[in-house]
Amino acid sequence: MKYAIEATGLVKRYGPVVALDGLDLSVPEGTVTGLLGPNGAGKTTAVRIFTTLLVPDAGQARVGGLDVVTEADRLREIIGLSGQYAAVDEDLTGFENLDLVGRLYHLGRRASRERARELLEQFDLVDAADRSVKGYSGGMRRRLDLAGALVARPPLLFLDEPTTGLDLRSRLAMWETIAELVAAGSTLLLTTQYLEEADRLADQVAVIDRGRVIASGSTDELKKLVGGERFELTVSRVDELATARAVLAPLAVGEIAVDEQARTITVPVTGGPAMLTDGLRRLDEVSVQVLDIGLRRPTLDDVFLTLTGHSAQDEPPQGEATTTEGHSDRAKQEKERAR
Repeated sequence: MKYAIEATGLVKRYGPVVALDGLDLSVPEGTVTGLLGPNGAGKTTAVRIFTTLLVPDAGQARVGGLDVVTEADRLREIIGLSGQYAAVDEDLTGFENLDLVGRLYHLGRRASRERARELLEQFDLVDAADRSVKGYSGGMRRRLDLAGALVARPPLLFLDEPTTGLDLRSRLAMWETIAELVAAGSTLLLTTQYLEEADRLADQVAVIDRGRVIASGSTDELKKLVGGERFELTVSRVDELATARAVLAPLAVGEIAVDEQARTITVPVTGGPAMLTDGLRRLDEVSVQVLDIGLRRPTLDDVFLTLTGHSAQDEPPQGEATTTEGHSDRAKQEKERAR
């Protein structure tokens, strides 16, 4: 198997804060890998190292077969980056932003203009092409930023939390765009703290916490770490919880969780829909009034809680995630390339 990204023992410190603490990561060519973790876990620092914007304090990384430190100039020619903050010039139009990126990639005047028009159509920005970007919505800016990362048709693409701050409609539209890129054969490293995003887009997921990869695999493989299905129900009264738990105990294959405040019971089971039917029959026999019931598989949120002991939405420590220089990542990269 050929790997587009290979990292071994990456370490990066910001003063007393250790952002990366021996990160190991392998990304196969032609796949989408989701780097999943909360703010402050080290995701953005890893991306900045892979895209030559930071030099690691220790460890090694190769992207596209090139060393991120010693072959940085060559590496910048084959990668695209869309950071957490849209790296667009508000005083220019959408067309002018993309045309500028093309010139910085040395595509030439004609090719840059043609590529800009092509991307504006692909990202549904034709009507806004000649408007100043300062009048764009957040979703439009994110689409324009992603288009900028694709100007030179890079075989390797890095998307650092591409849907952060977007509303649900804009996020769904961005997911569709990313899926199209993947279908075209790009190798993609996607960092996210949205569990649904990783589940939907990634071929494999690497869970990162406190600067290290703590688990990796397909989403289905990771979900198996926390067991099978969950039988969940909500009862009408708190005093019914004990009875419900007692009659459902023979169905459980693990510890039953009870939330008195929400009046819910979660029972780990095997057997699929048959368990749901059996559970309802048992509850009916003891006259427990059920308000809601369902059978679900474990989510990536369950996986993250199992592996780390805390939510993916926990507040970050002081360090990487509290910085705001991410908006200028690609601008710095383009200036380096133009030299």
